[in-house]
Amino acid sequence: MNYPSRLIEDAVSEISRLPGIGKKTALRLALHLLKREEEQTRSLSEALVNMRTKTTYCTQCHNIADEALCNICSNPKRDKTIICVVVDTRDVLAIESTNQYRGLYHVLGGIISPLEGIGPSDLEIDSLLSRVEQTGEAEPVQEIILALSPTMEGDTTAFYLQKKLKTTGVKMSTIARGIPIGGDLEYADEITLGRSIVSRVAYD
Repeated sequence: MNYPSRLIEDAVSEISRLPGIGKKTALRLALHLLKREEEQTRSLSEALVNMRTKTTYCTQCHNIADEALCNICSNPKRDKTIICVVVDTRDVLAIESTNQYRGLYHVLGGIISPLEGIGPSDLEIDSLLSRVEQTGEAEPVQEIILALSPTMEGDTTAFYLQKKLKTTGVKMSTIARGIPIGGDLEYADEITLGRSIVSRVAYD
């Protein structure tokens, strides 16, 4: 494609690096931004830079946060006796959108995948064990929900966590298999995902 300007070509090249955006969509977005007020484009670029440079992670659950604790961990109305274990922030957002869960989360930051060289030490597993094993808490953890995508890697991770947590005596459950095998939580519809949380079953 012959671009009318090197500046447009550079913009299209960068925008098309985003997932799901091809060259044509990138060109359409670039031309749209070109027609907008300069201040709107500047605000967009500043928001993206701030997101990249200032975003932090919750020291407790490892979810994306603005402060040391995310708005879920710091919410006194959340049930601190239940922890829902997920892969990443996208899964937190998916579950939160169902309005069916009022406990806390723990973001692993990935799943065990030997083929990709990802082992237990690469994930936030030790901090999960520390949260469960903390004694003297006013509201000790009573249940761990394994909300991992039902893939081979997800099942491997769930099995590993079940072995590590077995000696703690904490109840363990997994979301009901309303989620299709091989599917990802972020693509599940809200009704199916909500029912999976409510109808969770004991993890054997």
